[in-house]
Formats: sequence, C-alpha cells, structure tokens
Amino acid sequence: MLTTLEDGDSAEVGIVGNEGLVGLPLLLDDDRDDLEAVVQGPGEGFQMSAEAFREALDRLPSLRRQLNRYALLHHGQVARTAACNACHHVEQRLARWLLMAHDRAENDTFTMTHEMLATMLAVRRAGVTVAAGTLQKAGLIRYSAGRITITDRDGLESASCECYGVVRRARDRLFGLGPGELPYQR
Repeated sequence: MLTTLEDGDSAEVGIVGNEGLVGLPLLLDDDRDDLEAVVQGPGEGFQMSAEAFREALDRLPSLRRQLNRYALLHHGQVARTAACNACHHVEQRLARWLLMAHDRAENDTFTMTHEMLATMLAVRRAGVTVAAGTLQKAGLIRYSAGRITITDRDGLESASCECYGVVRRARDRLFGLGPGELPYQR
C-alpha cells in the first residue's frame, strides 16, 4: 500500500498479502481510500462489490470479527512502518521489508527491483544498492537482475530491527498462531 504526496513522491505504508485485503475503509464504514494498492508479485486475487462485502459482514458476524482483527494488525503494521522509516537504518528496514515480503511470497525467490524497493523504503535507489549489498555480503540474500532470494531467514531476522518481530508477534496473538506458523501455506 502506497501513499502519494502532492509532489508525486510516494512511500510504502503497509504490505498486504494473501492474509489480508485491500479496502479496509469498507470494513470501517467508509467508501474512500487515498492509498494506492500496487501488486508486486504473481498470485491470485479475488474481488467483490462493496455491496456484497457489506452484506457478507452483516450476515456473518464472525467474518467481521476476523477482519476487525486483521484491521488492527494492519494498523499496527502501518504505525511500525512509519516509526521504522523514521528511526532505523536502511539495512534494518530492508531486512524487515524482505521478511514481510517473504512471509507473503510463495517461495524463497521473488522479483523486486531497486526502484520498487526504494519506493517501499522511502530512500534513494543508491541506498537500496548499498543496503542490499550489505545483506548479500552477509549471506542473507542473493540479489541480481531484480530477483531476490532469501538464503538465511534467521540471519535476516537478526539483521532486522525489532519492528518485524513486534508485528509478527501481534499477528500470532491476534490469530492464535504459534511462533513461526503462517496463516496460510507457502
């Protein structure tokens, strides 16, 4: 999820995968969102009309409860992303973002350009080059020609700031998952 400023600059404010949904304003009784959803990788998505979504929420209270938990989790992720982007080093932020992307990817390798990573982290492209080089030299990732492979997930978690772990533990608590368990199959 991206927010775009009046001057055209944009930055990532949240990441959504197959654990969530785009369109949280509908859940919260609004019909507008100024965020842009950008698809970053292959996969399937489903859509439904706003009317059908609202009817499902009315008909299925358990769906609303589950989606409210997701909205709370997403809110925490957005808040952490803002703090992370303001306070942590680029290498830590890149490690956090790669872990979040890896959680949602269907395997250890996914496509991602320096340009898109720069937008996601709100840094210049050169900053991504240096940070990715540092993670690659440490043996945590392989990165070339817009393809990233996570080679040492535990090491990447150690290289990340605390923001990834805070959001992951919130997800585990809100959805009753054990440590390391994913809410979907990889």
